[in-house]
Amino acid sequence: MLGFGMSAPEKVVIGNAELWHGDCREVLPVLPACDLILTDPPYGIAFAAQPTKWQRREGKVAEDWDNMPAPDWLMGLMREKAGTLIVWGGNYYNLPPTRGWLAWRKPDAPPSMADLELAWTSMDMNSKVLDQSISATNAERVGHPTQKPLRVMAWSLSFAPDAQTVCDPFMGSGTTGVACAQLGKAFTGIERERKYFDIACERIARAQAQGALFPPEEKLPVQEALL
Repeated sequence: MLGFGMSAPEKVVIGNAELWHGDCREVLPVLPACDLILTDPPYGIAFAAQPTKWQRREGKVAEDWDNMPAPDWLMGLMREKAGTLIVWGGNYYNLPPTRGWLAWRKPDAPPSMADLELAWTSMDMNSKVLDQSISATNAERVGHPTQKPLRVMAWSLSFAPDAQTVCDPFMGSGTTGVACAQLGKAFTGIERERKYFDIACERIARAQAQGALFPPEEKLPVQEALL
């Protein structure tokens, strides 16, 4: 029985990517363990509920998925499901102390935005910083209000080079999956918002096709229902 107000989750398979349209609170418990969970969950700061003037001009409307952070039990489940865990926005969560923080510094951040974002990791390593301007990522934007740059997620993956199976329970528009496709890593993504799920499918299919030996038309998605 479903307990989070959604219909039965659906699965789309694209190459070595398995994409779920559903609530990760429902889907993640039934998935197998993986080498790495790399994710960017809601921070609970209602950023998506307050589109900027420029976003409103582009047709953005207020959304409520960022009004509350993910529950603590889900963070605990992710730690159990993955050999390594990287959580962007981990500073908003009740996670154990770590010295292995990742930081994305935004040299061109406007006064209304933070100069950097932090990722908590389960790795015992020195903290690292990546400089990546916001404007440099404009060309890859697909409409998600908190979309991470592809370079940031690929950089995050570089700290777990041996991870061959990667999961993102808060897939959004699929940037983690695109980075995995480019690196040949198996990917599992979960996203509950239909419009962003569809965007993720398109982006990951395109990335898979660009790095595949077969033409794009031979990698059609296959949909299945979670029974």
